[in-house]
Amino acid sequence: MRPFLFLGTRAEDDVAQQEYDGVLAGCGLRPEELVRVRLEAGPLGEVDLADWSGIVLGGGPFNMSDPEDRKSPAQRRAEAELRVLARRVVAADFPFLGACYGIGVLGTLPGGVVDRTFGEPIGALPVRLTDEGRADPLFGVMPAEFDAYLGHKEAVTRLPDGAVLLASTDTCPVHAFRLGRNVYATQFHPELDPVAICDRIDAYSAHGYYEPHEQEQLKDAARAALVTEPVRLLARFVELHAR
Repeated sequence: MRPFLFLGTRAEDDVAQQEYDGVLAGCGLRPEELVRVRLEAGPLGEVDLADWSGIVLGGGPFNMSDPEDRKSPAQRRAEAELRVLARRVVAADFPFLGACYGIGVLGTLPGGVVDRTFGEPIGALPVRLTDEGRADPLFGVMPAEFDAYLGHKEAVTRLPDGAVLLASTDTCPVHAFRLGRNVYATQFHPELDPVAICDRIDAYSAHGYYEPHEQEQLKDAARAALVTEPVRLLARFVELHAR
């Protein structure tokens, strides 16, 4: 089997490793089958799509809607590299699954708009599939409604050209979409469990996702949530695309 490529953007070593481990476990792969590149640490380099079964892009503190003068050189470089890669995978209809930051990357393709209109606080919320989501080869393994961990400042307010809406919440109309047959993005995090989301709440306490006095309350609510279904997307992505 050709390996999968995992792209991360988290500068914090502990949560970066935890994210990779969560994706690895959810996909049911061995480390040599899910090769990681940390985009915040260095250039992506040349990606020959023929070398890979598929690509998974994780989340992180980067936002496409951040003011340009507040973006670090690493963020600007990663955005430029991912923009080129996104166009390539869409043109080739190459298997791609982007979570959180991934929906920002794909959402800014032609016709799309990503802004701060539909941000959601850190926690768990019910996600509902559209009719297209229920019929989709990837999302069709999910219940029509399921709880998922999320937390984001930006979201898609207008889908890019040709995108198919797959899932929504009450507070964010676009929680997942598909381009072509094989290119996907989710706003929620399929890899998270209660320990991992609590660790992220701690790790990003100074990033403006919540007020300092809310930290322990958010962690208590995250631990109390029953989030079991989203991780199934990772295994299904591998099942559909391993080659």
